[in-house]
Amino acid sequence: MPNTAPDRLPIKVAAAVIVDSRGRCLLSYRSAAQDQGDCWEFPGGKVELGETAEQALVRELREELGIDVDVGELLRREQHDYSDKLVELFFYAVSSWRGEPTGREGQLLKWQRVGDLVAEQFPAGNRALLEQLQKPH
Repeated sequence: MPNTAPDRLPIKVAAAVIVDSRGRCLLSYRSAAQDQGDCWEFPGGKVELGETAEQALVRELREELGIDVDVGELLRREQHDYSDKLVELFFYAVSSWRGEPTGREGQLLKWQRVGDLVAEQFPAGNRALLEQLQKPH
């Protein structure tokens, strides 16, 4: 009998590649208790019903980091199957923001040079973006 279950719909997630004037990315730490936890990530969050990915990113960064951002270009759109869920990731460049980023939900933050990012320290769905960022322009 053929499988008639509908395809899983992806969870849409918007993330920011926030780069400062010194060429460092802002990273947020996912605690071990979180899904895909115990690793670094680009800050952002789930796209809510009725939101665009850009709108979700502005909202999430205000809630999580206390900053207002100008969303730049879409750097990468990636779909990743984590076996328990399918995610569609939208990675946007952010080079302009207002306010000082702070971990408003208790998460650790750090600035790290793009060339020093280590793929194994990120969720698997972020690794293709990391390769893209580290290629010479």
